[in-house]
Amino acid sequence: MPHQRLSSPAAERNAQPILDVLRRLLPAEARVLEIASGTGQHAAFFAAAMPGWQWQPSDGDAQSLDSIDAWRAGAANVEPPVLLDVMAGDWPVRGPFDAVFCANMLHISPWATCAALMRGAAQVLKTGGLLVTYGPYLQDGVETAPGNVAFDSSLRARNPAWGIRRIEDVALEARAVGFQLLQTTPMPANNLTLAFGRPG
Repeated sequence: MPHQRLSSPAAERNAQPILDVLRRLLPAEARVLEIASGTGQHAAFFAAAMPGWQWQPSDGDAQSLDSIDAWRAGAANVEPPVLLDVMAGDWPVRGPFDAVFCANMLHISPWATCAALMRGAAQVLKTGGLLVTYGPYLQDGVETAPGNVAFDSSLRARNPAWGIRRIEDVALEARAVGFQLLQTTPMPANNLTLAFGRPG
């Protein structure tokens, strides 16, 4: 029975803007681990656009793996998806990677996953590698867009452990493993792409 290819309208809309940023951040040949790949649309889109990128999708939900497999069909530079729990002490992937990419996870998972993401990325990234995250963030001294205020309220109503995270809090967790926030890029629909790495 063929795998079912699920589709996320948000992933379809934001794929090109995210790709534009990744192209600026990463070399033309790179090995990338994607955390929380979801449907698998990003993996398929990015790998098709950049044949020199070897993409390793992963997700903590076993049901997502079938959809990722369906999206990667025929893509030689997308590895089979891996079941990966960010909170696990040892991730079931073999580094080193040039980049770890994670979109839209931190606000729909407990806060502890942020520190776990930083710890895991620090273990699998090569020297000079980047952790790149995408999603909505709150920022000290910057007025929060009304849409994000409403989104944050709806997230917390669904699960008190969820919610849009402050960039400053995320950066603090990054510093705990030796990362610094190197670049912040505004994105459509009040989102941001953050790039973390070891300075120098």
